[in-house]
Amino acid sequence: MSRSPTTPVVREVGDSALLLEFDARIDPAVNDRAVAAAATVRAYGLAGVRDVVAAFRSVAVFFDPTRADASQVASALREAVAGPAPAVRGQVVQIPVVYGGEAGPDLDEVAEWAGLSSAGVIARHAAQEYRVYTMGFLPGFAYLGTVDSAVAAPRRARPRVHVPRGSVGIAGSQTGVYPMTSPGGWQLVGRSHVRMFDIAREPISLLAVGDRVRFRPEPGPWRDAGAETSRAAARLIAARQVTVVTPGLFTTVQDLGRWGYQDRGVPVAGAMDVDACRRANRAVGNAPGAAVLEVTLIGPELHFESGARVAVAGADLSPALDGRALPRDRATTASPSSVLRFGERRGGARAYVAFDGGVNVPLVLGSRATHARSALGGLDGRPLQSGDRLGLGRVSGEPVAMPERWLPDGGARVRVLPGPQLEAFGAGALDALTGTRFVISPQSDRMGYRLDGPVLPGAPAAGTMISDVTFPGAIQVPPSGEPILLLADRPTTGGYPQIGVVATADLDTVGQLAPGDWIEFAPCTRVEAVAALEGEGG
Repeated sequence: MSRSPTTPVVREVGDSALLLEFDARIDPAVNDRAVAAAATVRAYGLAGVRDVVAAFRSVAVFFDPTRADASQVASALREAVAGPAPAVRGQVVQIPVVYGGEAGPDLDEVAEWAGLSSAGVIARHAAQEYRVYTMGFLPGFAYLGTVDSAVAAPRRARPRVHVPRGSVGIAGSQTGVYPMTSPGGWQLVGRSHVRMFDIAREPISLLAVGDRVRFRPEPGPWRDAGAETSRAAARLIAARQVTVVTPGLFTTVQDLGRWGYQDRGVPVAGAMDVDACRRANRAVGNAPGAAVLEVTLIGPELHFESGARVAVAGADLSPALDGRALPRDRATTASPSSVLRFGERRGGARAYVAFDGGVNVPLVLGSRATHARSALGGLDGRPLQSGDRLGLGRVSGEPVAMPERWLPDGGARVRVLPGPQLEAFGAGALDALTGTRFVISPQSDRMGYRLDGPVLPGAPAAGTMISDVTFPGAIQVPPSGEPILLLADRPTTGGYPQIGVVATADLDTVGQLAPGDWIEFAPCTRVEAVAALEGEGG
């Protein structure tokens, strides 16, 4: 039987988010209050609020600290839970599933674990009505509960590299359907042809928090309906184009990110160095959020099919136009047949190439940013390849000369605020974090930097935390004690506690660090973090 949740708590998370927390348990009554509170805060339409996300037992509000009043947002959260919360009765969705065989390769293993026949596992799994408690991990991925304890097999000891789209999995008391092909560690008992996430559909996600799901067994064997189709829209035709001769190490189309869809599990993505993205755009006369190319460590070779203004900001990767050095943060006119090349890395990790008019790829959920893991946005949702053609938009503004910006040299010391789960760690854990120099591991990417160094003491054991919302710049600590700094492509939810959150003003610096560089964390207050951001002009 559900218990009434106790008084909720509002926590500051870094300088750009607040977290409303209810009782730490997976319970429909608790989730009802979170869902209702999130809906109420969205309805307020507060200035500067970017996203409102309900999780199992919390509500996260993301905002622009230069535009939003954090105290007003906190008051809105408290008002949203002042009265009784109505029970959330979302739609009931039936999902057909082919169990076992090729569709469910782990069914027999789950049956052995449960001491049941395969048919017995299917019967128990399909008999439940599951609630959608939260969305995360992948766009459209719904965490469903609660699985019958008799078949609630734990995650696999070694996750799969490739889990097919539509796979139905069990992970302890949770079950769910993979909306797209991805790595994953859940026990796969079946597969469905139902498309869980589709940007061409409204709503984009089949399920929403508060919905209820029933699985309907279908006769096998599994017949694949065909290859997974691209989620990118048709390419746009443009009069001005740039051709990719060589793509560089990892070059993607980015802008300021895809805000507003985290409640459906869609990551924000966007530029790792937001300031450099804006500077490159201003240099050529674009709006600050126009789409640019983000170049990582090794740059591409680009051939101009038509004339354009071009500027490079961020990392110094020795850009040269037609063999002449290209000054950073300054617009230069490229002629038809001009070639932009990059050479030696002299500083920083990511350069941003802006063209007047912006990179004209289709908008996907309001943004052109690439999220490669889920194949969203950019050019077919992937890094650039040789032979790609990039259309350029219409020229609309005048170039602005920008002063060059300092770049980190081998490492950086950045400001950090207490994280939302700091209390889960032992005494002195934050002091250990701020008293340690870490090195960025080669196993790092746009989703997060793994930090090599002494392990942090007091990390909670696996499975002790209910999955919760993640935050830009959050430092997650798995049971090993080896921290992970979450970045632009982070999943919207995670199961590891977040001990600290890097100040927004320093995330651009973090984006210019490369594997092998060092990073240190300096304690900071929210007032100091916001002042630093306002001092940079936002």
